[in-house]
Amino acid sequence: MRESDAIVDSDIAETEWTRAMYAELNATSEFKEAFRRQRHVLLALMLRNIRTRFFGHGFGYLIAIAWPLLHSVIIIILFSLNGRMAPVGESTMLFVATGAVPFQVQAYLSTFMMTSVLQSRPLFAFPEVKVLDALIASIVLEILSSCTVVLLILLIGWASGENMMPRDIEQAACAYGAAILLGVGVGFFNGTMALAVPIWAMIFSLFRILLWAASGTVFLPDNLPEPYRTMQSYNPIAQSIEWMRFAYYDGVGAGFLDRAYVLEFGVTTIFVSLLLERMTRGHLLALR
Repeated sequence: MRESDAIVDSDIAETEWTRAMYAELNATSEFKEAFRRQRHVLLALMLRNIRTRFFGHGFGYLIAIAWPLLHSVIIIILFSLNGRMAPVGESTMLFVATGAVPFQVQAYLSTFMMTSVLQSRPLFAFPEVKVLDALIASIVLEILSSCTVVLLILLIGWASGENMMPRDIEQAACAYGAAILLGVGVGFFNGTMALAVPIWAMIFSLFRILLWAASGTVFLPDNLPEPYRTMQSYNPIAQSIEWMRFAYYDGVGAGFLDRAYVLEFGVTTIFVSLLLERMTRGHLLALR
């Protein structure tokens, strides 16, 4: 009897082990399938954004890369025509680029994340497509576009005889990452707000013009008189621009720059935006 009981216990243990193994394999298979579906959804949304951004053709997306370059060139030309010199350093082109790059990366992320969600609204009728999918697809696409723009600016500067390399490449990379973080945080908020309140897209587009002029893209916030200097210190975009210039110019922003504030603002905005999207998800789904 003892031998038969041992055999039965062994069979039971083997059966339980087999069930556990199959359950684990099934869970792994389901995870891989879910990941594959998510990847296909994001890729499809990215391709749709490329084709619908300009002129309904994929080549129209090249304008999304050329547009930031055009902004920088226009500012450089205006500086040159007015005979204005850069407030710091000897290169007007370098000064404008160090202000334009961090501003544009966050501005384009926050704007096109919003427009991508609005353009993808009909797709939310499909259960596989969520609001977060449209936002994440736009994040990946805009970051790739922004990196391409930065490389082109470096190449143009090199071809023009300008030394575009920062004195502290690690700080420049951190400043660029902080600008991306700000853009993602504001973009999440804008995407949710634009779905709930469609007029928000127009309001933010107008506000972005004001931010361009007031965030230190063509001046040094640290040189402003009080109380304007203190007011600018609470502007995370101005802080990210000053962070980038700190990586290029020795001593710039030493008494103004607050790196922790930029990162905390970006992370907090992302958290609040995701919480807002979760709280209003039922309302947003009812609107689609």
